[in-house]
Amino acid sequence: MSLFMYLLYVIPRRLLSRIVGKLMHLKLPFRLNRLTVKLFADFYNINVDEAEYPIGYYSSIGDFFVRRLKPEARPVSEAMLVHPADAKISQAAMIESGELIQAKNKTYSLRSFLGADDYVNSLKNPFFITYYLCPTDYHRVHCPADARVLSVHYLPGDLWPVNEWSTTRIESLFSVNERVVIELEIASKKAFAVLVGATNVGKMTLAFDSDLITNQGRRGSPVFKTYEDVFLKKNDELGCFHMGSTVVMVYDESFLGDLSKLKSTSSRVGAALFSE
Repeated sequence: MSLFMYLLYVIPRRLLSRIVGKLMHLKLPFRLNRLTVKLFADFYNINVDEAEYPIGYYSSIGDFFVRRLKPEARPVSEAMLVHPADAKISQAAMIESGELIQAKNKTYSLRSFLGADDYVNSLKNPFFITYYLCPTDYHRVHCPADARVLSVHYLPGDLWPVNEWSTTRIESLFSVNERVVIELEIASKKAFAVLVGATNVGKMTLAFDSDLITNQGRRGSPVFKTYEDVFLKKNDELGCFHMGSTVVMVYDESFLGDLSKLKSTSSRVGAALFSE
């Protein structure tokens, strides 16, 4: 076990994440800031040509981290469902006996993960896809289809890392960590986009609700909000990670395609979920 991973057991993970978040958004003099952002981009081999603006536009590393992309950088497929994130797909499978696969020989409960029986009961024979976003990835999450946002359930929790070390060691990791559950209605069927927090994710924010910001001060209470008139087009922005983390999509069986081709592949925002 690395020293950093050992320290995660003994240090306050939420406090660490808030501190890292503040440091990432620290405003430096222009030339120094430009240099640090460039070094960050070079270190992670980030394609800066895809960014909406030149490096000098971004006021901090954190500002650059949540950069938007040029529209042409991610063409949107005409398929009904598209990928919501630039990521590595670590799991893609049917949900059996109410359990999602976390890693080999480890599962977690759909009920605990979504946090509401009504959510679980609204799905018929669901399947899920886990997207892991690393520091090199674009960190905005997009709507996978034309959809209506019905509700959001914020579930406070821990902030363990969501890398392979944690998924193979921390029981029910994605149900333990802080998360935002977004209930979507797509073609009269249900789907859920779940943004999962992690160590050093300063916060998660939503594009359609600026009032909900995670990891603010002390561990808070669950928040449940409903929405009447929030309609999103395919590839509209859903939310944003202020550092890397994970998105888990849960779909009703009516959207099912060939899951066998997804696991361990890389996804791009706007690309077709299932190839024809």
